[in-house]
Amino acid sequence: MSAFGWKLHGDGSTPAPGAVVAPDERLSWPKTIGLGAQHVVAMFGATFVFPLIMGLNPQLAIMMSGIATIAFLLIVQGKVPSYLGTSAAFVGGVAAVMAQGGTPQQVTGAILVAGVVLTITGVFIHFVGAATLTKVLPPVVTGAVVMLIGFNLAPVVADIYWPQDQWIALATMVVTILLATVLPGFWGRVSVLLGLIFGYVASWLADVLTGPITAYNANTGEVDTHDRVNWDGVVSAPWFGLPPATDNAAGVVGWHLPDIQLTFVLLMIPAVVALVAENVGHVKAVAEMTGHDLDPVMGRAVAADGIGTMLATSVGGSPTTTYAENIGVMASTRVYSTAAYYVAALVAILFGLSPKFGALVSAVPGGVLGGITVVLYGMIGLLGAKIWVENRVDFSKPINLVPVAAGIIIAVGDTSLNIGDSFSLAGIAFGTIVTIAAYHLVRALMPASMKDDQLGTATFADPPGNQNLENLGLADDYGLYGHRILGRTSEGHLIVEDRPTTEVDPLDDDQPRGR
Repeated sequence: MSAFGWKLHGDGSTPAPGAVVAPDERLSWPKTIGLGAQHVVAMFGATFVFPLIMGLNPQLAIMMSGIATIAFLLIVQGKVPSYLGTSAAFVGGVAAVMAQGGTPQQVTGAILVAGVVLTITGVFIHFVGAATLTKVLPPVVTGAVVMLIGFNLAPVVADIYWPQDQWIALATMVVTILLATVLPGFWGRVSVLLGLIFGYVASWLADVLTGPITAYNANTGEVDTHDRVNWDGVVSAPWFGLPPATDNAAGVVGWHLPDIQLTFVLLMIPAVVALVAENVGHVKAVAEMTGHDLDPVMGRAVAADGIGTMLATSVGGSPTTTYAENIGVMASTRVYSTAAYYVAALVAILFGLSPKFGALVSAVPGGVLGGITVVLYGMIGLLGAKIWVENRVDFSKPINLVPVAAGIIIAVGDTSLNIGDSFSLAGIAFGTIVTIAAYHLVRALMPASMKDDQLGTATFADPPGNQNLENLGLADDYGLYGHRILGRTSEGHLIVEDRPTTEVDPLDDDQPRGR
């Protein structure tokens, strides 16, 4: 299909019962514009929250996400409908760079190189296939890398965001958790945005009712008395214009040229592992929903994400990735038209041309970010566990358990390895290298007699099933197996009573969701 050759679906009003609007089709332009606006809302919260967390400019991030999305759609020839929002995979690496005194230019320089690596990986997948890549990065390793990226961020919450306003942070966290799990369909997908709005309003009310707060101020790095919400920058910002230029001396972050430093690049490369897993999973999800075989464009999609990240960071923007939130919108509307994504991209570019919008986003209080990041960082980490569960990784096998255990603790504890006077490996980079290298070292040295089972001899790895709730007689307590345990026979076998179960469709819009 050509990039812009959309056919009108039916009468252009709505999909027929049981039908879907294919990527090369569209509804009427008014409806397509409405769907594009819905995609903007779906990606909006995370796309500007993550730049704030990474110390980058949210106005520039929104603008470049639109440009990166257009590039992505052109590269995949319109076969994979997707929006490229700000990637969460780099948050841990950015935190590590900033902790070592890195500048915004060095952050985006390191991410740009990671984008190059991701692009090369996509080209590799295109010509060789994803199966070969899986041998290098099996699910046990991929899940571990994703997990250590998320959990390495815990000190950022504890030391930077939470102390700025613990009560607003707590309230925002609770509300975000409830919104993400209780609200159905589309509203659950924008729970981060709704939680942020709640925290913003709560902070303003706290200023009005109780006055300024005396707490840690991230702007000054000291404890002082200040308003939670400061709109001086919002009032002075013009309605229309480009994002500001980065001025390190004045503390202004905006557009800039990247600065590549090898030490910082190594902190970003592990995110490529997470992005490959994320992209492949999203393409598979779209393929299942549309009924199209997208394996031939899998490599293109991964490479296009890498190119999107390179485009964005080349001017100081945030890294990009395909967004599950927008895939959820497609699942609920049954409209997979890439025309709606072009509309969303153009709307995002228009938002990026408003400095007042950028100033409004940048004025989000630190306590609000504290509540949001508790949830987001934990979810990033637990996505690694999700990879393990979905791929049935067996941790009774020491080859899976031991290397991963070492790598995760090194990353979470931000352990460092100093090599000479000017170079060191630490945290995420060190943990990733240990996980991958130790796993493949064990595989290479394992005796042939143990190759089939890969069990090893570690005594602390329980045999399979020792933590199984059914074996422990606890399944009924958690309602996991669709039956009730009545007791055991004299031989120790379970006596169960079957009960009806309801299959949950993962794409059912009535099911609550969260990022």
